[in-house]
Amino acid sequence: MNVTTRLAEPFVILGMPRSGTHYLEALLNQHPEVHSSGELLNAYDENWSNKDRLLLPDRELLAYAYCSLPRIDKNLLRIGCKINEPQFEERPGFFDELARWPGLRVIFLKRRNTLESLRSLVQARQSGKWLKLRSIHDAAPPPSVRLRIEDCEIYFQKAEQFLSKVRASFAPLNLLVIDYEDLISDTNACLSHVLRFMGLAPLQRVLETAIERQETRSLERSIQNYDELRLHFQDGPYSKFFDDACQHVEL
Repeated sequence: MNVTTRLAEPFVILGMPRSGTHYLEALLNQHPEVHSSGELLNAYDENWSNKDRLLLPDRELLAYAYCSLPRIDKNLLRIGCKINEPQFEERPGFFDELARWPGLRVIFLKRRNTLESLRSLVQARQSGKWLKLRSIHDAAPPPSVRLRIEDCEIYFQKAEQFLSKVRASFAPLNLLVIDYEDLISDTNACLSHVLRFMGLAPLQRVLETAIERQETRSLERSIQNYDELRLHFQDGPYSKFFDDACQHVEL
C-alpha cells in the first residue's frame, strides 16, 4: 500500500464539556498531517457531511470516522475526532467500542478546577454562545450564573469517574492526559508535547486560532452564590476548587 492510499492513524480528543477540546482541535488542525473532524456524537456538528451517521451501529460509526471519510490530503497521517463525556451517556456501549479500536491514541484534556468547567457550561447554555471568535466584537461578558450544590457534586464526581474510566481503558502508551491550564499558559510547548505523543514533528511556528476567551472574571465574580458553594465544600475533597490559586481565566 503506498502513501497516497494508506489510512491515517486514528486519534480521539476526550474531556468534560468546556475543557478546551475545541481549542486543542483547532490548533491540531493547523498541522498539515493532522485532521480532526469535530464532535463525532454531536448531531448538530456541521463538520460532518453525513448527517445520518448517528443511525449507524457503534462499530460502523467508528469505521466511518476513521476509515471511510475521503482523504483530505495525501500527506495526512493522523485522523481524529472529539467526544465529550455527556455524549457517551447518550450512546451506551460506544465507549467500550472506542476502547477496542485498534491503534487508537487518546488525548484527554482536563481542567485542574472542574468548577470552572461547570460554570462555563451553564453560562453557554443560558446565553446560547458556545464560542467567541476574534472576528466578533462583543464586549459584554457571559452572564453570571447560580449553581445548585447538587449539580456541582454530580458534575465533580462525573469528571473524576470519567478520567478514571479512561485511564483504566487505554494503555498508558496510547493515552496522554494534559491540563487545560498548561495549554493556555504555554500553548506551543503543550501542543508540541501532544504532537510528539502522536508521533509527529512539532511545527516551527507560533500557532493561533480565531477562538478568544469568553470569561475573564474570577469564579467569585461570575458565580452568584459562590460563597454558599465555598462554605458547603470547604471541608471536603472539592474545597480546592475554591482556592484562589486554583482559579484561572476562561478560553
